[in-house]
Amino acid sequence: MACCLKDELLCSICLSIYQDPVSFGCEHYFCRKCITEHWSRQEHHGPRDCPECRRTFTDPLLSPSLKLSNIVERYAAFPLDAILNAQRNSYPCKDHEKVKLFCLSDKSLVCFFCDEPALHEQHQVTTVDEAYEEIQTNYFGSLVTLQDSEKGHTEALQLLQRQLTETKVHFCQCMLFQEKNPQFNLVLHKTQSSPGLPLRGRPRPYNDWRGIGCLGFGGLPVLNLNNAIVVLCLRRIKGKIHETNLTYEDFPTSKYMGPLQYTIWKSLFLDISPVPAALTMDPITAHQRLILSDDCTIVAYGNLHPQPLQDSPRRFDVEVSVLGAEGFSAGVHYWEVMVSEKTQWMIGVANETVNRKGSIQIQPSRGFYCIVMHDGNQYSACTEPWTRLNVKSKLEKVGVYLDYPKGLLVFYNADDMSWLYTYREKFLAKLYPYFSPGQSHANGKNVQPLRINTVRL
Repeated sequence: MACCLKDELLCSICLSIYQDPVSFGCEHYFCRKCITEHWSRQEHHGPRDCPECRRTFTDPLLSPSLKLSNIVERYAAFPLDAILNAQRNSYPCKDHEKVKLFCLSDKSLVCFFCDEPALHEQHQVTTVDEAYEEIQTNYFGSLVTLQDSEKGHTEALQLLQRQLTETKVHFCQCMLFQEKNPQFNLVLHKTQSSPGLPLRGRPRPYNDWRGIGCLGFGGLPVLNLNNAIVVLCLRRIKGKIHETNLTYEDFPTSKYMGPLQYTIWKSLFLDISPVPAALTMDPITAHQRLILSDDCTIVAYGNLHPQPLQDSPRRFDVEVSVLGAEGFSAGVHYWEVMVSEKTQWMIGVANETVNRKGSIQIQPSRGFYCIVMHDGNQYSACTEPWTRLNVKSKLEKVGVYLDYPKGLLVFYNADDMSWLYTYREKFLAKLYPYFSPGQSHANGKNVQPLRINTVRL
């Protein structure tokens, strides 16, 4: 049937589909160009004949066939040649053997005899075999994406499980500390009995954590140390995963007075891991415009001429930066940096092998893992591209937590230990703390220094 349809649309002169079909009285049709060229080869003033029936006409008038033109146009809009050239197979529809075509736009098989060609006029139609290969490729890509997503979710779940396990361990350690130091529980009971504190409920034994009063511990309602630890542990595993350990600031020792306060604080400090590191900065790495304090814990940008310092391969010569004196290639470490009143700074860690000469791109692919304050009140992680941080209030002190074996670098608002950003990397080189106070301005902005917050016994 398809072959017969095509035969009816072929010009008998050029044997191609009609182009501007015309007739001239014998009901045979030809392309206007073909019949004109045929007659041009005959005598100029002689009769004209029909190539089909050989009838002659003295002065034939070429009349266009609008109906045949419409049929040709409908045929050209559908790839019938692909149907005729395709190998047939047994895809049965009601009355016809299914032709091996597939509409990629409608995602369905196409039968030229059952379907209206106009339905697929502007669609992408191809053979079933080619469609199968394309769809298989697309599905394989989707499968890979889903597998990667599943892998990411599995890793996140494993990390959450490890974090929960670590939290339980920390909780047990804190419980053990309280059992070793019963005087700490006595102080809590003593404080709860003080008339100046807004306390609801009666004091309970230290091992009873069901009742919760109001002690004002970091904004959390607690009755005793056990409740404080429970609430802290729940806060750590709620919402985003915060890779952190308890620090000495998590306990309400500042509420108590007298020598007992120092005794408890000192014991608690020795049980904390990691202890806040007593870092210093390495003057050999400092840019010539940076001024360091005598103990190398404070750095500021100097507006005067560069200092006449000896050049060194370890010194930054364009970026106003300085590295820590001590590097880390193992273990867990935590330190804090005072950034109050500044309008620009950059803090993090850098690989030992980072480039220190010329203009440097501060990003993980270059060996830098940092967060930055810019434009006066904006905070970002120096990823590629930068990731905007959700910081509700101006940072005064930033905590940096490094777990080298696990490949974790976490930044916190050290005032309330709220999470800022986490880098997850496979660290291969030795890491050094990185500090950049930024350039100060003539109008007095950003002149304040960066200060390492050192805790000493």
